[in-house]
Amino acid sequence: MRPNSELHTEGSIRQFVLPAGNPALHRILQSVETNRAFEFIDQYNISDEVIRVSEIAAPPFKEKARAEFVAGRFRAIGLADVRIDEEGNCLATLPGESPAPIVVFSAHLDTVFPEQTDVRVTREGGRLFGPGVGDNACGVASLVCLATTFAAAGVKLAGPILFAATVGEEGEGNLRGVRYLFSEGACRAGVDFFISLDGPGLERITHRALGSRRYKVSLRGPGGHSWGDFGIVNPVHALGRAIARFASYPAPLSPRTAFNVGVIEGGSSINAIPEAASMSVDMRSVSDEEIDKLEAYLRRVVQVAVREENSQRAMSGTTLTASIEMVGNRPSGEIAAASTIVQAALECSRLLGIEPRLDCSSTDSNVPISLGIPSITIGAGGSSGNCHTLAEWYDPAGSNLGMRRLILLAMLLSRR
Repeated sequence: MRPNSELHTEGSIRQFVLPAGNPALHRILQSVETNRAFEFIDQYNISDEVIRVSEIAAPPFKEKARAEFVAGRFRAIGLADVRIDEEGNCLATLPGESPAPIVVFSAHLDTVFPEQTDVRVTREGGRLFGPGVGDNACGVASLVCLATTFAAAGVKLAGPILFAATVGEEGEGNLRGVRYLFSEGACRAGVDFFISLDGPGLERITHRALGSRRYKVSLRGPGGHSWGDFGIVNPVHALGRAIARFASYPAPLSPRTAFNVGVIEGGSSINAIPEAASMSVDMRSVSDEEIDKLEAYLRRVVQVAVREENSQRAMSGTTLTASIEMVGNRPSGEIAAASTIVQAALECSRLLGIEPRLDCSSTDSNVPISLGIPSITIGAGGSSGNCHTLAEWYDPAGSNLGMRRLILLAMLLSRR
């Protein structure tokens, strides 16, 4: 807690002495509802909730079982209009005393792990070990916990909260769940605030959307025997030259830009000239202009590599063809640091002794940020490590502080 804030206890009511200029937070913290919610959070077993979520597999494009579990939890809590939309998102509403402002709390259901992954969770000390336990079982569990807390504590909000457990945030999901929400789904008419719970931690407040584009580059030729057909075009050789050139791209440090060839595929045998070869390319930048430049460079090096291979093997009468397919496109954007939602997150964090930092990342918030909707992504609390590996772990210690921040943030934004 900051030096200019004090915590007093009078019976069961905790009261903060706030710095001047925070009358709304002062009223919220002095309310009986808030203190009931805080007390409920302190008794809530978030570890068991995380385990229940994490042990339901949610591989890319197959999140249905986890969505149905969350829907069941929302119904048990007593939320209104619980449903799973056409894209697979699980939605529910906590009504407010008026129809606005509408605040969305979201967490993505999917993990990066394939369908047959063993998702059982083990405990070692205070840590939970399991693939996806931190990204994003803890976020989904916190979404359920937040809804449970408001219902149990009888919190009455000025405006409604839409709880959204989304699909397709990871990898080639390409934000399909949140895209649907804002194009055809529950948020198509607009909302006032959007908060995504993604992973653990307390310090980061993501208000800048890191744009990215992903491509599948494919080269094709006739294929043949490594001895008998030597001299014909080889897509792997051409792909190798394209990768070497692409890797030399002088990516700027400012605006920060990055690229990666993450997957290479092709061939069937060591003594067979491949018929096809491909690579998957990821590009990221805080600047759409820099991504445009990087994309143009990729197309150029592929064209040059194919032309060289065809020229060198012209006597064989064979040629390579190339195709470049965009398989992912995450928009960029920024919500001003001075905006209501960012300032509210900063105030609620500092009040609880959290020293926040503003951040740029690629999350579900990319979509609403690109549409100009006040949006942020924050951690659910606790800590984790080995993210996106089978050795992933999550430690819920301190997660109640993250939940307290969510309660304050929801109540503060609901009154705007």
